Amino acid sequence: MNGTWLGIPVNYWIILFGALVTYATRFGGYAVLSRFKRIPPRVNVALNAVPAAVITTLVAPALVSHGPAEVITLVICLIAGFRLPMMGMFVLGWVVIVALRAAGL
Repeated sequence: MNGTWLGIPVNYWIILFGALVTYATRFGGYAVLSRFKRIPPRVNVALNAVPAAVITTLVAPALVSHGPAEVITLVICLIAGFRLPMMGMFVLGWVVIVALRAAGL
């Protein structure tokens, strides 16, 4: 995206407004939850599910819109995730994707 708005490059505006929206959502969540003396069990379960939902939104597009190297890497990491600690799975995924791309997949 090229151009300026009010004499400032548009990319800077995008970064600034993205940061403001991120801060506002985090502050809003804190403001809402701080009103409770105890977090209700259903809210706690929903909040615990958020990391899995975020990871899914990051991984799913790579699974369906990229080549075989990405799909193979994701499947290997899924299987390894049951046995390895998280950092080990990340390192394995990095090694596999680099090797597969170097092999031309």
